[in-house]
Amino acid sequence: MYSDIAANKRKTVIIMIIFMLFVGAVVWLLDKVWLGGSTGVFYGGLIGAAIYTLITYYAGSRLALAVNQAKEIQKRDNPRLFRIVENLAITDGLPTPRVFIMDDPAPNAFATGRNPKSSVVCVTSGLLQIMNDSELESVVAHEMGHVKNYDIRVSMVAFALTAVISLLADIMLRLTWFSDDDRENNQLFLVLGIVAAIIAPIVATMIQLAISRQREYLADATSALTTRYPEGLISALEKLKQTGSTMRHQNTSTAHLFFANPLKGHSLASLFSTHPPLDDRIARLRAMNTHA
Repeated sequence: MYSDIAANKRKTVIIMIIFMLFVGAVVWLLDKVWLGGSTGVFYGGLIGAAIYTLITYYAGSRLALAVNQAKEIQKRDNPRLFRIVENLAITDGLPTPRVFIMDDPAPNAFATGRNPKSSVVCVTSGLLQIMNDSELESVVAHEMGHVKNYDIRVSMVAFALTAVISLLADIMLRLTWFSDDDRENNQLFLVLGIVAAIIAPIVATMIQLAISRQREYLADATSALTTRYPEGLISALEKLKQTGSTMRHQNTSTAHLFFANPLKGHSLASLFSTHPPLDDRIARLRAMNTHA
C-alpha cells in the first residue's frame, strides 16, 4: 500500500510534465499560425497557463463542491454521518475532514482537498437514505482512503488540467469565429480550432484516465482494512448495482472524484470511465474476504 501512495505522488509529477508539454505545443501552434511566431507571446502563454493551472489547483476543491451544489453541515445537522467521519478519521490517524451533503437521490460520494488537512468528504442525500450504518461507514472509509493515500491530490491536479484544456479550446474557437481575417493562415487556424475543440474533451478524459482505475481498487482495499468488514462495502456496491449511481446534476470534470460513476451509462464519458465495473470491485473484495 505504501508503494501505491508513492506511485500516486510520482504520477502527479508525471501528469504535470506531460500536460505542460501539451500546453506548450498548443501555445506554440497558436503563436506560429495566428501571432506570427512571437517569442514573447509564446513564453507569456506558457506562464499564463501555469498561473491558471495553479489557481485552479488551489481553488479546485471549492470549485468541485460548488459545481456539485454541495452544502457543508455540522454535527447537529446529521449526527449519524458526522460520527462515522470522526471515528474513521481517528482510526486512520487523520484530521477530521469537513463534511458536506449533496441533495441528490442517487447514492454517491466523493472526497476532495489538496491534502488531509484540507480534506472534504461529501455524500449525497440518496446515499444516506439507502445505506445502513455498516454500508455507509464502508463508503465513507473508501473516500477517507483516497485522503489517506493522497489520491485527492492527484484528483485535484486532474481537475485543474481539465479546466485549462477546456479554456484553451474555448479561446481557440473564439479567436477563430470572431476573426475577420480571410488569409490562408486564418483558414488553417479555423481547422485547428475546430480540431482542438473536438480533441480537448477527449484529452481531458484521458487525463482523468491517467488517474487510473487502480486507485479505486486501492481505496476499496483501504476501506476493507479500516473497517475490518469487507462485507459492508460489498453490500453497498450491490445496492449501487440495483439503484444506479447516476447523478441528477452531472459534471464530467469532477466525475472521476466520485465513489461510483455519476454519469449516464450511455454518455461518451462512460466509455472512458475512470471507475472499474462494480462487479470487478465486488469480486476483488470477495477475494480479500476469502483470504482474510
